[in-house]
Amino acid sequence: MAEITRCVEEFATMAQLEQLNGIISFVEAGTLLSFTAAADKLGVTKSAVGKSVARLEERLGVKLLHRSTRKLTLTPDGEAYLASCRHALEEIGSAEEALAAKSQQLAGRLRIDAPAAWGRKILLPVLAKITKQHPGLTLSLSLTDRIIDPVEEGVDLAIRFGETKSTTGLITRKLTEQRALIVGSPSYLKARGTPLTIEDLQEHDCIVGFRRDIPNSWRVKANDGLVVRVTPPPTHEIGDGAAIVDAAVAGLGLAQMPSSLVTKHIDEGRLISVLDAFTGAKIEISAIWPSTKQLLPRVRHVVEILVDEGRRGNLGE
Repeated sequence: MAEITRCVEEFATMAQLEQLNGIISFVEAGTLLSFTAAADKLGVTKSAVGKSVARLEERLGVKLLHRSTRKLTLTPDGEAYLASCRHALEEIGSAEEALAAKSQQLAGRLRIDAPAAWGRKILLPVLAKITKQHPGLTLSLSLTDRIIDPVEEGVDLAIRFGETKSTTGLITRKLTEQRALIVGSPSYLKARGTPLTIEDLQEHDCIVGFRRDIPNSWRVKANDGLVVRVTPPPTHEIGDGAAIVDAAVAGLGLAQMPSSLVTKHIDEGRLISVLDAFTGAKIEISAIWPSTKQLLPRVRHVVEILVDEGRRGNLGE
């Protein structure tokens, strides 16, 4: 009986290894779109790769690759499965890296999402310095003002401005904070006048961001010192922070943006800060990442660097 049990266990192990081999063969073939190139990379024959992928397709009951005499192409099911498999294999590699890491030499791919304008101006130079120090570290950086779900979209680390709602499965760490300034160009203010109260905003052209077709509100201080949100006239709606700043410099209206994105324009006379008595509200900048990424050395290291940069005032004032 014990011998039968041992044989069954060995057979199950062999079957599992074959399934994993099939997945690895498919990932390489689907990425390179060539059985020959995949075979060369894996150190096996072209026939072995083809048969391994065929057995995988048979087990799944779906076609993953279209084969022709000239090339391979992914089916829609193949594209979706490839993305999932690549992510799973990278997670396995990351787990091994976390357990085996004995030094600060970081490696692997780090997926980061950050606000577009701030990401280009502030974050990218910091990441460039980190990757130069750790050549084994590679980046997948998305710069967008769209709010994403890090878990759903497979992002290791996201940077967010403003309040972050408590979300199951996510860890949040404050990096820094900065003022949100309301600014306009000298030409615009000369033509339309300078607002003196928050109510005056309703008489001005305003440039606002938007999300899901809803214009963003602005954060201001009320007379009692409390931070409140107001809805300025959405004269121009622009979904990119850098473009909002450019539109304000061009004289299209007033805009509220983080100080890190407009201070240089103010210092050089391209923009003028208005309503300063009402714009002392601070905006938090936070790092957010899935709790499953907590052990990854590369995530932990980058977060610690960003916290230090924030403490030094290098992430915006």
